[in-house]
Amino acid sequence: MTIAEIGDIIEFKEGLQGVVEKVNENSVIVNLTYMEDFDELTMEEKTVINHKRYIILKRTQE
Repeated sequence: MTIAEIGDIIEFKEGLQGVVEKVNENSVIVNLTYMEDFDELTMEEKTVINHKRYIILKRTQE
């Protein structure tokens, strides 16, 4: 399993995307305001996602 790093863009659940702000032992904290349609969603700006529940779309090193 590849663990995301700060600044990586990840996708989780049903196509939600966000930027990793903090990496914890078992999860990452993600900023969801990265999504263009964030204002249309009724969600908090940040959420916690387990490492097993996301895929990395873009690494910061790319």
